[in-house]
Amino acid sequence: MSRWSCVHAAVSIAAFAGIGFSVALAGPVAGSQDSARFVFFSGTDLWRQGAFAHGGLLWSPGGIDREGFTLKAALAGGSYRYISGALNNEQVTGRELGAQILPGWRFKRDKLEVKVFAGVEIRDHHLSPDDPGSSLRGHYLGLRNAIDVWYEPTPNSMIAGDASISTIGSSFSARGALGWRVPGQYYLGPEIAAFGADVYKQYRLGLHATGIKTGDFEWSAAAGWASDSDHNKGGYARIGVLTRR
Repeated sequence: MSRWSCVHAAVSIAAFAGIGFSVALAGPVAGSQDSARFVFFSGTDLWRQGAFAHGGLLWSPGGIDREGFTLKAALAGGSYRYISGALNNEQVTGRELGAQILPGWRFKRDKLEVKVFAGVEIRDHHLSPDDPGSSLRGHYLGLRNAIDVWYEPTPNSMIAGDASISTIGSSFSARGALGWRVPGQYYLGPEIAAFGADVYKQYRLGLHATGIKTGDFEWSAAAGWASDSDHNKGGYARIGVLTRR
């Protein structure tokens, strides 16, 4: 298998590893904390190597603002491209679909919230043209562990982090963010992220806006610079939205 096939197939593993899957609830919504049991979320992630979209839900039978059992379910799909050495440097387009079912538990301590998850995921990869040198072709079943952290050290600041690791391709993702509240509106601040699989790694540094509220919806967005182990550099952009029911 050529290095190009392995590296660029790993791009899609990393994309599904957790980019955008962390659900940060920027403080309670007035009147909803006692009755809401579901969080529905979706988002997109764009960068030089591809584009992905995801959607899913969190279900907390005891309430989304209370400690207790929480189930995360998500679907994702997208496309990526790479140059295959096994096909005489021909460009290959990959398309990926995947799903995660992750039971977990939410821990609450004043302004600190930690969610831990462990469960199964499935993925399907289709390559055009077919690349016999790729490490990702067809169907895969694996296990995934994940953790999300949200902390408000002061009424006008936040610290968020998330990490995830999967047995499929040894993929992982991690992100950390700081934010300060724009008066009466949302959190704004820097973020740093890393993700990868096997021999591929990507690193990001950018600016995020979290908790932009419009009616029953809460938005987040980020943009910045990405660099990877294959010497590619360029911008990235991410946007997400959630609502509680």
